[in-house]
Amino acid sequence: MDPSISESEASQVIEINWGDRWQVYRRLQDLEIPCHCQTDQPLRAEIDNVTALIQIWSILRQLTLPRQELISWLDDSWRLPSKRRKEKL
Repeated sequence: MDPSISESEASQVIEINWGDRWQVYRRLQDLEIPCHCQTDQPLRAEIDNVTALIQIWSILRQLTLPRQELISWLDDSWRLPSKRRKEKL
């Protein structure tokens, strides 16, 4: 199942593989993003700011993309020009 976030009343339902939802739930708790997950119920998270949205996107990306694609993305991010790196040179 492809992860996606769909609107619900006060929170967002995160549709993800049932086997991965507890791992996502624990990670969201580590990041202090309000969420709840009950047996046979979808994972729900309160996404009230852009930072929370990006963190959830990152968690889902780590679980769903192939390892090689994640490695390539990380390698590419190191190659991007950075103001800090330019200042050190």
